[in-house]
Amino acid sequence: MKKRIPIIAGNWKMYKTAEEAKLYIEELTPLVALSKREILIAAPFTALHAFKGSSITLGAQNMHPEPNGAYTGEISAKMLLEEGVKFVILGHSERRLLFQESNAFINQKVKAALEAGLKSILCIGETEEQREQDQIAATLELQLKECLKEVEKKDLPSLMIAYEPIWAIGTGKTATSQMANDAHLIIRNFLCTLFGEEGASVAILYGGSVKPEVMSSLMQEPHIDGVLVGGASLKPQTFSQIINFQ
Repeated sequence: MKKRIPIIAGNWKMYKTAEEAKLYIEELTPLVALSKREILIAAPFTALHAFKGSSITLGAQNMHPEPNGAYTGEISAKMLLEEGVKFVILGHSERRLLFQESNAFINQKVKAALEAGLKSILCIGETEEQREQDQIAATLELQLKECLKEVEKKDLPSLMIAYEPIWAIGTGKTATSQMANDAHLIIRNFLCTLFGEEGASVAILYGGSVKPEVMSSLMQEPHIDGVLVGGASLKPQTFSQIINFQ
C-alpha cells in the first residue's frame, strides 16, 4: 500500500511546566524546520497555551466525554479546543491500567472527541501474557470493536490508531519492525471489517519505547504510518532525531 506522510507524535505524559514547554519549542523548532513529517505533541493541560504560535500540531493526553458537569479534575473537548488543541490521545495503556478505564468508557470519549471536532489517537495493545498465549489478534480486535462502537465512516479522517504493546511501554523493550507491522496489519484488516474499504485509510502509529535508532527500520514497514513517542519525546535533540529519520 502507498505510504503516507509519516506522523510523529510525542506524548509528554506528566512532564514539563509551561515555561519548560516554551523553551522546548524554541529549541525543537529550528531542528525540524525542514522536515516534511507531520509533527504532533500531546502536552499536559497546564502547558497547552505555551504552544500558541507554534507550527507543531497540539494535542491533549485525555479528556472527559461530557461537555460539562460536576466532574472535579476533568476537562472537556470544548475547553481543549479553546486552547488550540487539534487532537487527543484516548485509551492510553496507562489510563487503562492506572485509572481503570474500560473500553466502554473510552468509546464514550472517542465519540465525544470526534463529535466536537477533535482528532483522536485511540491506543490499543496487548499484554505480554496475551502475546504469549497467542491472543494478540483477539485482544486488538475486541478493543477496536468496543472502543469504536457507533463510530461512523464519516469520522474516519479524524481517527488514528496507536498500537502500543503494553509490554513495551516504558520498559525499554521494543517490538521488532516485523512484529509491529504484523500487529498493524491485524488492526488494518479489522478496521476494514468494521468500516469496509474506508477502514484502510486510517493511520496506524506504533508506540512502545520508540528511539531514534529504530525509526528507519520501523518506517520501512508498509503498515506503519508513524509513531507515538513517550520518553524519547521529552528532549528536543532526541525527538528531532526521531522526526528527521532517514
